[in-house]
Amino acid sequence: MNDPLRELIANAQTTSRRSFMKTALTTGFSLAAASQFGCTQSAERRKAGAQPPPPLTETEGETEEKAEEVAAPQFPDVRLAFIGTGGMGGTHIEELTKHGVKCPCYCDVDTERYKKAAEAFPDAKAYQDYREMLDKEHKNFDAVMIGVPDHHHFPATMIAMQLGKHVYTQKPLTHTVWEARQLAAAAKRYKVATQMGNQGHANEGWRLIYEWIHSGALGQVKEVHSWTDRPVKYWAQGMERPEGEDEVPANLNWDVWLGPAPERPFKDKVYHPFVWRGWWDFGAGALGDMACHTMDGMFWAMEPTYPTAVEPVAMTPMNGESFPNAAMVKWEFPAHQGRPAWTGYWYDGGLLPTLPPELELGRTIAPLGNLFIGTKATILVQGAYGDSVRIVPESKMKAIGKPKPLLERSPGHYVEWLLAVSGQKPLDYPKSRFAYAAPMTESILLGNIALRMGRRLEWDGANMRFKNVPDADQYVTKEYRAGWKIV
Repeated sequence: MNDPLRELIANAQTTSRRSFMKTALTTGFSLAAASQFGCTQSAERRKAGAQPPPPLTETEGETEEKAEEVAAPQFPDVRLAFIGTGGMGGTHIEELTKHGVKCPCYCDVDTERYKKAAEAFPDAKAYQDYREMLDKEHKNFDAVMIGVPDHHHFPATMIAMQLGKHVYTQKPLTHTVWEARQLAAAAKRYKVATQMGNQGHANEGWRLIYEWIHSGALGQVKEVHSWTDRPVKYWAQGMERPEGEDEVPANLNWDVWLGPAPERPFKDKVYHPFVWRGWWDFGAGALGDMACHTMDGMFWAMEPTYPTAVEPVAMTPMNGESFPNAAMVKWEFPAHQGRPAWTGYWYDGGLLPTLPPELELGRTIAPLGNLFIGTKATILVQGAYGDSVRIVPESKMKAIGKPKPLLERSPGHYVEWLLAVSGQKPLDYPKSRFAYAAPMTESILLGNIALRMGRRLEWDGANMRFKNVPDADQYVTKEYRAGWKIV
């Protein structure tokens, strides 16, 4: 590493976040290079292998709950159709079979990804086009689980709801801001049970954060920082569209895989499977993938209204085809329900926030996590799903202790939805139902539009438009390929 870049990274410890990013950009060094070394830890600290203090015992204020092995609740009368049977769709099948559900049909564009569904439900009918399955089989099932690429979330979910089916849709709930608004309204209109697939919403950690904040233990929360180690470790971003065309394998219906997206040639191992996530036409990048998990606690506890502005504080190049390799995004949220205005920050591609002064020397932060910075106390989360939730420093954790319970504990993320689907609980019982998940998804996806435009955008949430850069409005929605527009 050259000396100026070494000095730049070392100076991150003593400069403000904004001044560091500004210096990085004006000096001409790429954030991708900086992110390889981290923005918050000196070389000396990493070399020394500094470790955090040992966790407290439960009697000293430990917030981790010991899970007990219990039999999975059974729902033998619930009939589910699965859209997507590989990847996350395969996880849906693994998890839901534990609850004894029935499955009359399933769908995947790739017949080689039928295996889990075929083994679990040998009598079920298989399809490659969910439009055909929903049309032919809708009388045979009660609800749909959707685990497919992001650009298919809206049409699959909307068609199912129009048929009166309960829906469980993976995160991010939608591919565009407009779609998020539409699904929130549709869930209310069609009176169905809904849930977005951010499983951490059922965990204890996010509830503790909500309860600490709402009990006043943190004072006024000024900033919330969320970060992830995606995308580099898991999929590519920052790439250009490849030239040429490969033969479509017999097991894949490429036309249906493209779905509502603009037509393009098939390229082997470029889009399918899973590597679609970094492409603008198909995925939502690291921000869309992980923020619905990692920023979940922020949206739940802070209960924000529409952000007033969203800004790409720093980013590696974005070419319009794919998302940047690393980015830092800032949201400005207005005063609401007695809470003063505050800011939310996102970091990906290896970028990290500056360590807060409350954190003891020698402690490090995980590659995924959160900081909730209040006027009285700070919370550190060491993971993407509300994991290892602690007030820092540990002396203050001991003094404050666990908050008084304010929220009902969850029987499980999938079980919440199944209870509503089966009629044992009200339709609004699932905690990440679309009434909650859609506004959160909308705010997150505004960050992607800011990355696409490369500038600060002022958001008029009531009218769903940008006040200062009208050209950005084109990305609030998108054009749908013929045969895929939902009316």
